[in-house]
Amino acid sequence: MKILLIQIEKTTDSYLTEGVKIYTERLKNYISFSTETISMAKNIRQKPFDEQRRAEALEIQKLLDPSDFLVCMDEHGKQFTSVQFADFLNKRMVSGCKRVVFLIGGPFGIDKSILDKSSYVLSLSNMTFSHQMIRLFFCEQLYRGFSILKNEKYHHE
Repeated sequence: MKILLIQIEKTTDSYLTEGVKIYTERLKNYISFSTETISMAKNIRQKPFDEQRRAEALEIQKLLDPSDFLVCMDEHGKQFTSVQFADFLNKRMVSGCKRVVFLIGGPFGIDKSILDKSSYVLSLSNMTFSHQMIRLFFCEQLYRGFSILKNEKYHHE
């Protein structure tokens, strides 16, 4: 199984970039993990929020295959404990899923057209975080999930 993380715009804060890089390197021991960053034209950023989300959706759609298991990260999604998230990952692996795509939307969320196509909607917290911070939190939880599946000491219960 492969995991792809799609994100909108590059991460601008170096401390977040460094953290994501650390967990991306660690994940290589467990799974094929990659990221795809969608950059939007500056003129799009001058438009109303709903138009920005629609423009992002068109770019997101170009990266998706019909067989992908798409997980949109959205504040209205289901929340897991770390152990439950590990179980979620394991179920995807044993189901024969070729690629799980996790999507972090832009600053104004994910367009309804993409949410409607998703296989699952996941929330990492009841709290609100920036779309850039979620990248680091997600990568850490992905790493934690695989360390749980391998019974390694990273996760303490």
